[in-house]
Amino acid sequence: MTTLPASVAAGHPSTAAVGRDILARGGSAADAVAGMILAGCVAETLFTGLAGGGFATVYDATSKQVHCLDFFVAVPGLDGTTPAAARAIKVAFGDVEVPYAVGGPSVAVPGTPRGVAALHAAFGRLPWSDIVTPARDLANDGTPFPLQHAELLPDVAAAMVLGAGVAVYSRPDGIGGRRTLAGGEMLHHEGLADTLDDYLNDGPDALTVGPRGQAFVAAVRADGGAMSDVDVAEYRVRELAVERVDFGPGVICVRDNDLDAFGRTAERLNGELSTGDPAARACSLVRALRSPAVRAETTTVVAVDQQGNACSATHSLGLGSGVWTGGVHGNSMLGEGELLRGELLPGQRMPSMMVPLVVTDPAGNLLLAGGAAGGSRIGGLECGDLPERERNAGGQQGSEQQSRSDPAAATCDNAVTHVVLSPEPFWYSTRLPWQREIDVSAVMATTHLLTNGKHITLGCGGRQGDVSYQSGILGLDVAAG
Repeated sequence: MTTLPASVAAGHPSTAAVGRDILARGGSAADAVAGMILAGCVAETLFTGLAGGGFATVYDATSKQVHCLDFFVAVPGLDGTTPAAARAIKVAFGDVEVPYAVGGPSVAVPGTPRGVAALHAAFGRLPWSDIVTPARDLANDGTPFPLQHAELLPDVAAAMVLGAGVAVYSRPDGIGGRRTLAGGEMLHHEGLADTLDDYLNDGPDALTVGPRGQAFVAAVRADGGAMSDVDVAEYRVRELAVERVDFGPGVICVRDNDLDAFGRTAERLNGELSTGDPAARACSLVRALRSPAVRAETTTVVAVDQQGNACSATHSLGLGSGVWTGGVHGNSMLGEGELLRGELLPGQRMPSMMVPLVVTDPAGNLLLAGGAAGGSRIGGLECGDLPERERNAGGQQGSEQQSRSDPAAATCDNAVTHVVLSPEPFWYSTRLPWQREIDVSAVMATTHLLTNGKHITLGCGGRQGDVSYQSGILGLDVAAG
């Protein structure tokens, strides 16, 4: 049996480096992911933050069991408070307008502080300080703002450049106005390092029921939100049932309650996509995946440790509410139009499309760990063996040439342990010190994968030339070798 080597994948080089270093110190996959979630809350704050939420899927190599943790945001109002109306804003990704609203009424009860602690407590082995300190140090020093983030920022400025976000995401333009933060400039959140210090010393209570949590609740309520101390105190991380779906030669393991029924969609497509006829495959995808190409912002981190355990987590802020305390931006999940389906009751989790997952063989051995970002455009993924000629193509150049020739696929030689694929392209990958580093990119999907000598085919959505399209899970392309 071939096992996946120790490696990590993330959406920012600083985030990935934190996970790499945690693995190098003997941390588990869950340790690395917990640390990378926190690092992302510093370096990837267009997409996520400490006042957001998410999901984690964990694979235990010894027992071959899979666990799904839910630390997504909850609906506030347990004390009976009725929110004011949120403030509608105009947000467009390209030419696609997305319904969003901001302000205190858009803020749901955060889950990330308790979620990271629960993930570490259940599946970690390093001390808590080893998980939090790297992110605290990033917050103290600041992180480089990637060019891809800078290109996205004007599209989401209505949500991000509000309140304290003005100082975070803009700079004086030299003629009396301000401009958005440019690629390569330093991203810094005043007060965030101190907030993470309290999280390090006092755990999740510091950011929930403690003084910082109380200050956040007060800021939300002052802006018309319904969140109360009762909502925050009653919040619990949940373990969800795992749905297992046969898909080609693998078994997809994923949470069973995502908003767009990922597992059931995969099950339906499993038989229909076995045909080799491209037209029939395309029609099957259209039938199963009819929905508008709406985009929301999330980020995913993935790790496999030296014992073969794996962890994948997807977490998000929505966009942002404009409510800030201690360097932390409040989520805007209640203002995210595509999540508002049906009645939302206080105390309930908000729905989400996030599906961090693992894929095993029928015997329970790990084949792949991954996840994707993109709201209703979150797609599936799977892998098949590479032909021998592709496995032996060798080197970074050959891999990049392959990814450019096929925008939905990337290949790599035997030495490559992970691939990060994304839309702009927008990705980073990092290796343990004794491994050669190599990056492979492909356009039109934001997906972070860990694999070994595999051919990756992703579901994707976006725009190519004048054609706008959306797809979800593509059929397994198992190459004859």
